Amino acid sequence: MKILAIGDVVGSIGCRFLRDKLPSLKRSERIDLVIANGENSADGNGITPSSADYLFSSGVDVITGGNHSFRRRESYSYYDDSPFLIRPANYPEGTTPGCGTAVFDMGRCRVGVINLMGCMYLDSLEDPFRSADRLIKKMDTPVIIVDFHAEATAEKRALGFYLDGRVSAVFGTHTHVQTADEQILEKGTGYITDVGMTGTVQSVLGVKKELAVSKFRDKLPVRFDLADGVCCMDCVLYDINEKNGKTSAIKRMRIV
Repeated sequence: MKILAIGDVVGSIGCRFLRDKLPSLKRSERIDLVIANGENSADGNGITPSSADYLFSSGVDVITGGNHSFRRRESYSYYDDSPFLIRPANYPEGTTPGCGTAVFDMGRCRVGVINLMGCMYLDSLEDPFRSADRLIKKMDTPVIIVDFHAEATAEKRALGFYLDGRVSAVFGTHTHVQTADEQILEKGTGYITDVGMTGTVQSVLGVKKELAVSKFRDKLPVRFDLADGVCCMDCVLYDINEKNGKTSAIKRMRIV
C-alpha cells in the first residue's frame, strides 16, 4: 500500500497548486491514500468548510490540523460532521470540536490516522506521548499513520523513536520546511521530521517575504499576506505492508 503525506497547504494558492499536481502524482506513483495537513488552507490562516471541501475534491482523503485548527469558527461544525477532517487528538475532549483520529476503510484493509500536537513552544496540551499510547490501543488495524504537528525537532524525533514498531509512519508538520532525514526506523516505522509546505517557494512559510522581514526587523504587528509566484508541493511517500503495518520504503519529494 502506498500512502502520501503532504506538508502544510498554505492558502488558496497552495490549494490550487495541490489540485493541479496531485491527480497526476497519484496516477504515476499508484498512490492508495492521501493525507494532507490543511490547518493553513484558508487565506488568512486556519481552515474553512470551503477550503476543506476543495482539498477533499482535489483528491485528499484525510485532512489533519494543528495549532491553527480552530482559528476559523465557521469550521467548528464541519469538524463534528466530517469523519476525515481531524485536529490534534491531545486537545481536550468535550470543549473542542471534532476528533483527533480517523479510520479510512479501503476494503482490503483499514488505515488509522492519528493527529497529535507537540507541547514545546506551542499550546500546553495533553502529553502527546501518553495521548499516542491511549489512541493506538483503540486502533483495530496494523496500519497507523501519525501526523505530529510540532515545533521542536527533538520532540518530533523522540516521538518517532517512542512509536517505532507500534505505528506504520510518523511525519512531522508545522515548520513548513522540509527536512532531509527521512528514514525507516529500526522496528519498521517510516519517519520524517517535517514534510514541508505546499505553497509559494519565494516566501517565508508561504507569506510575502518582505512582510516577514518587517515583522522581525521592526518588532511591530504586520498583516501577513500570501506570497505569489512559483509553488511547490512537499510530500513524502510511504510503501507500507498491509498485513504487519511496517514501512518497506520511504521517498521524500518536492513537486514543482
